[in-house]
Amino acid sequence: MTGAGRGLGAAIVRRLAAEGHAVAVNDHAAGFAAADALAGELRAAGAPVIALDADATDETAVAGLVARAEHELGGVRTLVVNATGPQPPLTVDELDWPAMLDQLRFFVKSPLVLLRAVLPGMRARRHGRVIQVGSDIVERAPAGMSAYVAAKAAQHGLTRSWARELGPSGITVNLVAPGWIPVERHAGVEAGLLSGYLADVPLARLGIPDDVAGVVAFLASDAAAFITGERITVNGGHTID
Repeated sequence: MTGAGRGLGAAIVRRLAAEGHAVAVNDHAAGFAAADALAGELRAAGAPVIALDADATDETAVAGLVARAEHELGGVRTLVVNATGPQPPLTVDELDWPAMLDQLRFFVKSPLVLLRAVLPGMRARRHGRVIQVGSDIVERAPAGMSAYVAAKAAQHGLTRSWARELGPSGITVNLVAPGWIPVERHAGVEAGLLSGYLADVPLARLGIPDDVAGVVAFLASDAAAFITGERITVNGGHTID
């Protein structure tokens, strides 16, 4: 799993490990120390877990990541794509093509590079689960976030097309789209912004990382064997039309 050393990613790793999955914890942004601390915690509880620090947007680094995961944990049966980078607000006047590419690098290039690396093994086994972590921002479409919105919309499109293409090989491809799930990086958010967001959530609470982790674990399980090409939004109803 990429982007796995802290926050939402760490919650997903803990849930997958608790349900019996061997997990490769990769986090380039938070660094090896964060990934290794989480892996150590889970190994102490008896889970087969390794820690890695590979740039999920770099083809060579991803090849090494997958090779090590396969060597130490066995074939990669489930790929969880969660790596992300900064999402600075930029108006159209400020937005240029390099800034757009920054978003596409994480949400289009990274999933492609990762999928291509694990695909041979999944095809050989005729079994695989690809789970992308997207965002409900595509529906919310806030002003000043067009590059991030476009990249996340593209990620959803990849999910749908790949599901059709890879289904005959026994591989499912789905996307989980969280709403705002406050984690460490949201520690400085103003209380007024939080309360304003909460006012529009029908379930009247903010999400927690385990809300998303549970859906990812479901999609990785045998119970989801006949689900593919889907996007499951986890935001308490915030974007109900």
